[in-house]
Amino acid sequence: MIRHIVALRFPAETPQQTKDDLYTALAGLKSHIDGILSFHASRNVTVEPLSRGFDDLFWFDFQDSAVRDAYLVHPAHQAIGARIVAETEGGVDGVFVFDVEVP
Repeated sequence: MIRHIVALRFPAETPQQTKDDLYTALAGLKSHIDGILSFHASRNVTVEPLSRGFDDLFWFDFQDSAVRDAYLVHPAHQAIGARIVAETEGGVDGVFVFDVEVP
């Protein structure tokens, strides 16, 4: 299984509704791409001052790397990704992606 983790740095004035709309759109990808096992989104709750502004997070669990790769090029993902980049602080600099293998 591949866990695809994405941390986001939104400007402070970004409304929660904007974030929720993006997460709803991302969650909807499960119905378009076979092999997406789950989707989750959360806000950072750490008390440590080390997040560097990346205070919003979402992740997908993919059956395997082939599903992750299909997700990356899927037109619906590309469209949502463009919306995310448009909303994050510094555009692509406001997005941090990390994939890990989960046994």
